[in-house]
Amino acid sequence: MRVPAVLMRGGTSKAVFFHEADLPTDPVERDRFILAAYGSPDPDRRQINGLGGATSTTSKVAIIGDGAAHGVDITYEFGQVSIDQPLVDRRGNCGNISSAVGPFAVDERLVTLTDPITQVRFLNLNTGKKIVAHVPTTAGAFDPIGDFAIPGVPGTGSRIRLDYLDPGGAVTGRLLPTGNVRDTLEVPGVGTIEVSLVDAANPLVFVRWRDLGLDGSEKPDAIDADPALLARIEAVRAAASVLAGIAGSVEEATRDVPSVPKLAFVGPPRPYRRADGGAVAAEEITLRASMMSMGRLHRSYPLTGAICTAVAAAIPGTIAAEASGADNGVTRIGHPAGVMDMEAHPELVDGAWTVDAVAGYRTARRLMEGWALVPDRVLSVPVAVGA
Repeated sequence: MRVPAVLMRGGTSKAVFFHEADLPTDPVERDRFILAAYGSPDPDRRQINGLGGATSTTSKVAIIGDGAAHGVDITYEFGQVSIDQPLVDRRGNCGNISSAVGPFAVDERLVTLTDPITQVRFLNLNTGKKIVAHVPTTAGAFDPIGDFAIPGVPGTGSRIRLDYLDPGGAVTGRLLPTGNVRDTLEVPGVGTIEVSLVDAANPLVFVRWRDLGLDGSEKPDAIDADPALLARIEAVRAAASVLAGIAGSVEEATRDVPSVPKLAFVGPPRPYRRADGGAVAAEEITLRASMMSMGRLHRSYPLTGAICTAVAAAIPGTIAAEASGADNGVTRIGHPAGVMDMEAHPELVDGAWTVDAVAGYRTARRLMEGWALVPDRVLSVPVAVGA
C-alpha cells in the first residue's frame, strides 16, 4: 500500500501528514498502516524499519480532513505513535504539530490565500477545540523564511501565530479537572505529594521539582538515565490521570494513556544550564519548568504545555502560580532549550475559572513529500492496536 505523505516540522517536533481521504477508512486498518509506516512497535526503540524518529517528538502523525461540516477550513487529528508498543495515542493535542497544520493547508491548496497572512481555521478532533493559524504567505505558498527563532530549532523562520480558542477542558471538560487549584496524592514509592491539575489545550499535572528530589538544574539526559526516578515520575503522573478521570486505574494510565496528563516540574526562577550548555540567568525567566513526554523529559517545551503552564501560573493557588514570578499574565518559561514567552488571562466567572483564548508563536517547515510505503502482506497480519 502506498499513500501520499508529507513530512513537516512544526515547532520542535516532526510528523508525517496524511490526507484523511488517502488512508484506510477502518480505524484498526488505519492504525495498522500508520504503525507499519513508522516502524512500530520496535522493542529496541529505534524504529529502524520505518519513518519514525525514535523519540516522542519525532514519532507523531497528523491526519487532515475536510472541515466544512464543522464550520472550519479543515479538521486535524493528532496521533502520538508509540515507539515500542502497538499504540497510536489520540488523547490530547500537540501544539508544535498544530503549528504545521496551517502551512500544510496552504501548500496543499486547502484554503484561499490572502497574502501576506493567510488565516487557517481548523478543528482539532482530539480535543474538540478550534485553532486559528496566522500563516505567512507569498506568491501562492507558505513563506517559511523569517527572522523568528524558537529555542530547540536551529536558525530562524517566519513567525506563525496560533490562537487557541476556549482552550479550557480540552480533554477532561474542565479547566480545573478536580475543581481544585491544588490536590494531594498518595503515591506508592513516593509518598504524599501536592499537585495541581490544569487542562488548557492539554491537561498537565504540576509538581514541585523539590518534591521529587530535584532542584531544576538537571539536564534531560540525567533524568532519562535514572530508571528509579522515571518510575517515581510515572507513578505520580498515573495517579494524577486517575484523579483527573482520564484513566480508571494507574495500570490503565501507564498502559493505554501514556500521553496525558503530561507531568511538568515547576519551581521559582533560578540560574541553570540549557541542554546545549548555554547559561540562563534567573532574571530572564519567571518560572523554571520542564515537561515529561511519553516517559522521557522533553528537550524543549511543547506549545500546548506552555499554554497550560501560562494559564496555571495565572490562577492563584496552583503549584505553578506559587513558583511563578509572572506579572500581568506574562509567563517566561525557562526550559531545557531556552526561554518561551506566553500570555494568558484566566478569569473567575460564577465561581469557575475560564480562559477565552491563548496565543502562541512557532515556526514550521515542509521537509519532504512523497509516499509512505507498506507491503500489503504486512497489513494482512493481525496486530493488536490501541487507539
